[in-house]
Formats: sequence, C-alpha cells, structure tokens
Amino acid sequence: MNSARTPTDWKGTAMQARIRRRYRSERAFKLAGLAAVILSAAFLAFLLVTMAWNGAGGFTRTEVALKLDFPAMALPVTPTQLRSPAADLALSGAGLKNAVETAGEGWVSDSAWMKVRDAIKADPSMLGRSQVIWLPASPAVEAEMRGGPDAGLEVHVLQSRGLVRTGFNLDFLTASNSTDPTAAGIWGALKGSLLTMLVTFLIAFPVGVLSAIYLEEYAARNRWTDLIEVSINNLAAVPSIIFGLLGLAVFLGTFSLFGHTIGPLFPRSAAVVGGLTLALMIMPVIVIASRNAIKAVPPSIRDAAYAVGASRVQVVFHHVLPLALPGILTGTIIGMARALGETAPLLLIGMRAFIVTPPEGFTDPSTVLPVQIFLWSDEVSRGFIEKTSAAIIVLLVFLLAMNGLAIYLRNKFETRW
Repeated sequence: MNSARTPTDWKGTAMQARIRRRYRSERAFKLAGLAAVILSAAFLAFLLVTMAWNGAGGFTRTEVALKLDFPAMALPVTPTQLRSPAADLALSGAGLKNAVETAGEGWVSDSAWMKVRDAIKADPSMLGRSQVIWLPASPAVEAEMRGGPDAGLEVHVLQSRGLVRTGFNLDFLTASNSTDPTAAGIWGALKGSLLTMLVTFLIAFPVGVLSAIYLEEYAARNRWTDLIEVSINNLAAVPSIIFGLLGLAVFLGTFSLFGHTIGPLFPRSAAVVGGLTLALMIMPVIVIASRNAIKAVPPSIRDAAYAVGASRVQVVFHHVLPLALPGILTGTIIGMARALGETAPLLLIGMRAFIVTPPEGFTDPSTVLPVQIFLWSDEVSRGFIEKTSAAIIVLLVFLLAMNGLAIYLRNKFETRW
C-alpha cells in the first residue's frame, strides 16, 4: 500500500486548521511590527513637537522702545575715549549701566545697557541729544508677553502705544553665553563645536582609514592581528566617559609633565584637547566601518589590477580605496555625528567653563553645544529653559544635516555589483 500523501490530504480539517493558525501568526507578527513602528514614530513626533513648542521662544525676543535723554545723563566721556580701544571701559566707568537701569524702571533687561553702549560707539553724536532705542525687555515683561503671570508693569499700556514688539532674536545665533537669558546665545559654543569637530576629523579620519587598510590588505593573519581586531571591536563599545578619563590623564596630565614646551599646547578646556579626546573615541568606529567597506570591494577588482601589472600600493589606492570610499565616508560621518552630541568626555577635560568670548583658535578656552545645553538646563529662569530647547533644535538640525550628508554620499558614490 502506498503511504504517500494524496492531494486530498491538504484539504483535511487538521491541515486547514494548521494553515489558519499560520496565517494568524503571520498577521499578528505583522501587526506587532506595525505597532512598534507607530509607537517609535509617536515618541519621535512627541520629542520634536515638545522641543519645537518649548524652543520657539528661544528664537524670539521682546523689545521695549526706551527714550534716553543723554544730555541729562551727563556721562563723563569724551569723543576721543569713544574712538579708542578702551571705549567699553570708559562707558562702563561713566555709569552708563546705572543710567539705563534707572531710565528703564524694570522694563529692560540687565544687559540692555550693552546695546546702548554699542549704539553710542557706533554714533557718538548720540550723547548730545535724546534718542529712542529698542532694548531687550526684562524677563518679567517677556513672561507677561507670552501669557505668563502679570508682573504689574502694565505691559498692555506699552503695547497700545506701540512701544513693545516681539521679533526674531538674531543675538541667539550670534552672541555667546551670558548670565542674562535675554542676552545669551550659542555662537561661542557653536564655534567651539566646529573647532573641536575639525580637530577630531583631521586626526581620526586618516589614522582610522590607514589602520583599516593595513589590517585588511597588509597585516598577516596571526594571533596578534586577531588580538588587535578584538581590541578595536571592544573599544567601539567602551562608554564615552572612559575616553574622557583617558584624555584627562594623557593630554592634560602626562603631556604637562614635559615642561613648558608641550604643556601650553594642551591647555584645559581647549578645542584641541576636546578634539583629541573625541578622536580616540570615534577612531574604532571609523576603523570598523572602513574595514567593512574595503571587504565589500569584489576580489575581481584586485585580480584585474594585478593582471595588468599594478603594484600592491596602486591596487589599494587607485582601485580598492576609491570604490570603498562611500562606505568609509558614511561611517566617518556617522561617527562624527556621535562625537558632536557627546558631553561626558568633554566635561572631564574641563570644557564646561563659562565662556563669554568665542574662541579664536584651537588652544583658546571653549565649550561645545551639548555642554552648553547641559549648563543651561541647570538654570531655573524660564528664559534659559527656552534657550535650552532652542539650542537642542540647533543641535538636532546639525545632526540631521550630517546624517543626510552620509545618505547622500552613500547614494551618489555607491557601486552596486
């Protein structure tokens, strides 16, 4: 008797029940995956909406039109002093701050006198007449304009007279840190981030790529290279704060022992120290990404190059490396994006200082945007809360731009075999 199944066996009750269970399992799995995607998108949308809602106020500023009677102030400064490099000191010593605060009567911020100082320096003839100047409003006026509690300043009266306005806060993008939230900006931290990222790229990219080329194309397969590969893979998973301790011990500790020749090159809280520390952190990521990109190049490319008489160096740099470059650049940009958002290692090397003047070079004291966000988050003023959210938006824009660049490079230069 033939025990083979007949076509009618597939129409049996038991088989149909198994098929229905299989389809139910597949539908349940599909719905679970869809639910996970929707939940992830919902969390992302909640984050973006929250940041946009809270950060919108950081990009705007309320200003009050204040009429200043400079002849009545009788500031003891001369035109010669205003034209000298010591103009700021002269106006500060002449009591300009107290005069502006007295005239403002609580309407203007503590840093409003600096706007008046800059206006006087731009037009010294202003000291001989009365002048209406738009100045940043005080936090109380700012809060009342945005629906906050009534500060008892009758802001509606100024509004009816057209003496209050709200517009885009350009100083947020061009000014540096300040104790006054109305005058605080991100330019100093943003410039420090750019200098730090430049040092990171100039060190991590060539060293990482050359290390990957050697390990993949030249290194012999033995226990030493296996140990190096395992070490690189482990370093890629080491917490970032460990690299901060390494940077503190090496760049700020060991190098300072060599005396005045090397010590001044690595000052605390400098962009060069931050760049060196972050380069150590992302270098394993670049090595791994570069090795994977080099492995993806078909062996036939190498064989064809050797067949026409190319040397090993020519094969690597004229054929393999150009084809692997899209993957290398993609991994590098992703690693740079990770470094741009790091805070812990930079806190350990002192890049949390209160920096008022933007850094001019790699060795000047500086901070970075994530650290600036961390410092502002500790402030209790509502103005700093808005500034924190606005700075997060700027940081997210930079991260999205870097990831978008990685996607563009991959799609533009990727070769499909």
